[in-house]
Amino acid sequence: MIKPQSAWSRRSFITALAGTSAAIMLNPLTTWAIDEIDPRVAAIVAATIGIDTHNHIDVPLVAAEVPGPNIDLAGEMKKSGLSAICMTFALDYQKLTNPGEAYERFLNGLAAMDQQLKNNSMKRALNLADLRKAHEQHQPTVIQSIEGGHFLEGKLDRLSVAYDRGLRHLGLLHDNDASVPLGDVYTNAPRWGGLTQFGADIIKECNRLGILIDLAHANGETIAAALKLAASPVIVSHTGLDTQLGGNPNMAQMMRPRLISKEQAKIIADAGGVIGVWTHLADTPLEYAQNIRALVDVIGVDHVCIGTDTKLTPPYRSAGGFGPRPNNPGPPPGGAPDDRHDKGPGDDGRKGPGGGQNKGRVGERTNEAWQDQKAGFYYAVVDAMLKTGFTADEIGKIGGGNFCRVFDAATSGRH
Repeated sequence: MIKPQSAWSRRSFITALAGTSAAIMLNPLTTWAIDEIDPRVAAIVAATIGIDTHNHIDVPLVAAEVPGPNIDLAGEMKKSGLSAICMTFALDYQKLTNPGEAYERFLNGLAAMDQQLKNNSMKRALNLADLRKAHEQHQPTVIQSIEGGHFLEGKLDRLSVAYDRGLRHLGLLHDNDASVPLGDVYTNAPRWGGLTQFGADIIKECNRLGILIDLAHANGETIAAALKLAASPVIVSHTGLDTQLGGNPNMAQMMRPRLISKEQAKIIADAGGVIGVWTHLADTPLEYAQNIRALVDVIGVDHVCIGTDTKLTPPYRSAGGFGPRPNNPGPPPGGAPDDRHDKGPGDDGRKGPGGGQNKGRVGERTNEAWQDQKAGFYYAVVDAMLKTGFTADEIGKIGGGNFCRVFDAATSGRH
């Protein structure tokens, strides 16, 4: 039970941590913040497996640029308070024109991530046991994800290759259709009648291998068909309830097609799935917590998670044609996606330091999700959720427990 703030002292805080379930020890991922963070917040961060279920880590997709500039992923995770992220990247920021091009980008991106993880002394978590072990040992970890099945190019066997490389979280769709489409994207005019046959085959293969299916970017028809096939609960990793439009009408108009209705959210929850709330359309941590509360009020606390659609590490600017053009207009403020389909990772229309990186915009980086944010991301969110009336147990579920449930259901007992 979390004590009132007035009852806390540094000694009682440490004592509480020592008695937390699973014998939680003072976590080196949280010790930096003890003097700056409410001890109630630090205790919850230490005791829970905090997971961002959709976090972009930009890496080069061109072989000559792999592995790209060194990134301090472990340091950013330590600052954030997160135990794990679903580390994702997308292949269709720039148009895919040649056969094999998407697969080449995919393999280059994985190779770059392999090296960056090695540089940070980090490993991929392949199942729930790996997540728990990493948390117990106070080691940050990642779940490998890809946003969009473009790399498959109609070849089912490539999913096994990806699995062997550590892929455990597949976003079926992204902004643009793959060369062999998998289903209808919610921001595009319907073309395929929902899930395609190839999309159905991929879902079945994910079920066989043990890969979590992410239906973000899928329209209603695609989701309905996918839920009929899925052998375990799915995730919609990054969206928001379509009643929570924020205070910027232009942003709200652009983001609305990417939001989920109460009815659609209930369908996913009734199938056992979870839905991630992103930081877009929330100008403060408190507004973000209120957006989480709005979704919880519709589908229940067991079906909501965190999926920011932000970047822990700096944006990467490619010199090989897969990044933004210097004269591209930047995305709208707040780190939200825009309607252009030729943007590249970190495309904010500005050159940045560091041989291909720039600092990015407020709202783009996870630990700078909000203006004047002082605490790391998960600390700020836990604090706001407490102020919004969530209990420690509820925060533990939303912060990562719900994702762990569906991740375990998708990956356990598979080869």
